[in-house]
Amino acid sequence: MNQGREEASGRAAPRRGGKSRRRSPLLRGAPAALWLPALVVAVIMVLPIGYLVLRASQGGTDILDLIWRPRTFMLLRNTVVLATIVTVASVLISLPAAWLTSRTDLPWRRFWSVALVLPLAVPSYVGAFAIVAALGPRGLLQSRLETLFGIERLPEIYGLFGAALTLTLLSYPYVLLTLNATISSMDTALEEASRSMGYGSLATFRKVTLPLLRPAVGAGSLLVALYVFSDFGAVSLLQFDSFTRAIYTQYTGSFDRTLAAGLALVLVGLTVTLLGFESWSRGGAGYHRSTAGVMRPSRMLKLGRWKAPAVAYCATVVGLALVMPIGVILYWLVRGLRAGEPLRLVWDAGLNSAYVSLLAALVAVLLSIPVVLLSVRHAGPFSGLIERATYAGYALPGIVVALSLVFFGANYAPFLYQTTGMLVLAYVVRFIPQAVGSMRAALLQVSPHIEEAARSLGYNSPRVWLSVTGPLARHGLLSGGLLVFLTVMKELPATLLLRPIGFNTLATRIWGATAEGFWARAAAPALLLILISAIPMIVISLRQSRVDASRG
Repeated sequence: MNQGREEASGRAAPRRGGKSRRRSPLLRGAPAALWLPALVVAVIMVLPIGYLVLRASQGGTDILDLIWRPRTFMLLRNTVVLATIVTVASVLISLPAAWLTSRTDLPWRRFWSVALVLPLAVPSYVGAFAIVAALGPRGLLQSRLETLFGIERLPEIYGLFGAALTLTLLSYPYVLLTLNATISSMDTALEEASRSMGYGSLATFRKVTLPLLRPAVGAGSLLVALYVFSDFGAVSLLQFDSFTRAIYTQYTGSFDRTLAAGLALVLVGLTVTLLGFESWSRGGAGYHRSTAGVMRPSRMLKLGRWKAPAVAYCATVVGLALVMPIGVILYWLVRGLRAGEPLRLVWDAGLNSAYVSLLAALVAVLLSIPVVLLSVRHAGPFSGLIERATYAGYALPGIVVALSLVFFGANYAPFLYQTTGMLVLAYVVRFIPQAVGSMRAALLQVSPHIEEAARSLGYNSPRVWLSVTGPLARHGLLSGGLLVFLTVMKELPATLLLRPIGFNTLATRIWGATAEGFWARAAAPALLLILISAIPMIVISLRQSRVDASRG
């Protein structure tokens, strides 16, 4: 118990046995077979920043004038406020949801485990339209209230409130998934020891469990904040001025992209600041067990009289984040069919979306492995810098990443230009942090002593990963790959600029219809996008529920 408390409070357990790994203060004994591929991944991930620096340098002193303009500070304030609200709200939603679905006898627990993470399948531009269509001044709710109570107009939902509500409902599953992966692999010996010392369930959760969940909360929160930084669809439709909207407008509305590059660099600076704060808050804590022994199964808590409020909580979240957008889409689908609009399921676009999403997810997970192993098992300045470099493209708008790769392909790799490989590379540059964050949270739960024991038996590093580390961290691997798959399915700007000629995805079909105001035409591909995205989510969530049930 004391050892566990020491690690949770920030003092990592000392390594015992084996050779000293202090040959280099930067590499901390990391083999070249690990740090070299991790370094290559980091270099690829910072390509967009190199493009921005090159573009911005062409602006001379105009870039400095741009940075110090009052509008730039207004955009900075708006972006930080929006990201803070959405991140805090996402954590507040996800913590009870993860605990209820993983550690309690919540009725229909498997159903809620699936339904609570499905909002990730809804694109932000579809979710924003659903919010406006349902809750706007002249939306579906207002028309119903007018019929019942004579209410002719609801308050405006545009601006900060609407953007924060939409992005919270669509991005809280980032925190929920990382929490679920960590709770599933977390040893409950410390919790049982706490209860044996007389602490109740609430005190145990606050003093023992919550500190152990801190890496998962931090990883998920970081993904949410960076998602807010890079989102264009919701802030555009809800008319909220953020960096992304300003950058997109500057890129599309002017032939001179130098000023847009300057704004994007400010956004990069904001991202670096956020990553530095997250790293500082993470500290040097260790979260694995420091003693040997068999992992004990978790005990399912009885909700008793709290069952009804718990079900009501889950139903409210699912109703707002999933049922409402799907309901609006179905409304427009039925309305279009009644008006004679043909049902366009565009299966070719669906297959294309699934193909590139699966390919990008596999590549992102594979590239994340050396980065995460280096940052967790060989922590130091070098490994920390490499890990942070992988987040470079995530906070940038998709159009910036796409244009940087267009520049790179046209000048240095013409054989990749307008190929599926270039498109997948753009997806990986943008969304590899989702794989890194989930994998890191899971790997922190795996004690390095287990790996050292395997090496003492003659296992080499690849065999240790395949036989020991990988299976123990599989929940993080699957969650990270799933996050990448879901996000690629709905990615729009990068797809529009980098897709091969004639290569359509569901996102491009939906955007093409909605850009022209044909919402009924966009309804069928939007439903198909959600359906394809939901299939792997349902599989992994049901498997996770079975694992929790077997442990409980």
